[in-house]
Order: sequence, then C-alpha cells, then structure tokens
Amino acid sequence: MFLEIVTPEASIFQGEVESVTVPGVDGEFQMLNNHAPIVSLLQEGKIRIKGDVNVEEEHQQKFDSEDKTTRVLKIKSGTIELNDNKIIILVD
Repeated sequence: MFLEIVTPEASIFQGEVESVTVPGVDGEFQMLNNHAPIVSLLQEGKIRIKGDVNVEEEHQQKFDSEDKTTRVLKIKSGTIELNDNKIIILVD
C-alpha cells in the first residue's frame, strides 16, 4: 500500500509500505494491505512504518529506526485517511 506523510512544512515521506501503526485517539491501531477505508484523529505518540522505507536525506533526522524494517516518527497530533490502499497522514 502507498503511504504519504505530510507536515505543515513539507511532504516528508512517500512510498510503498507493508504496514502502518498509528496512535489513534481511542488507542493504537495497525493498517495492512486491503484494510477497510478509515478516517481517524491521531494523538501524541509514534507512527511505526514497516517495509522497505527509504526516507529522503533531508527528512531522515525526523525518523528513528526500530529495527531493519521499521521506521518510527514521533508526532504530537494528526489525522489519517486510508482509502483504496492509499494512506495520507497529516501530522504536527
């Protein structure tokens, strides 16, 4: 599935991923390929991106590595929309 992460300053990630775990306001949840459409608010926490994640050099400092295949982005809040295997996350 395709993931795009957008901040007020720039689009900091675009690419194909295996799964995404986000801190929803009602608890953490994970999305895999062919997940049902969803729109949700996000609270402070970590976005975990699993897959062959290649972050552009100018944005690498915003991401941590949890292991070889997982990148982590700390957020204060945000919104997520998933439809037709395309996820757009707007974060602060």
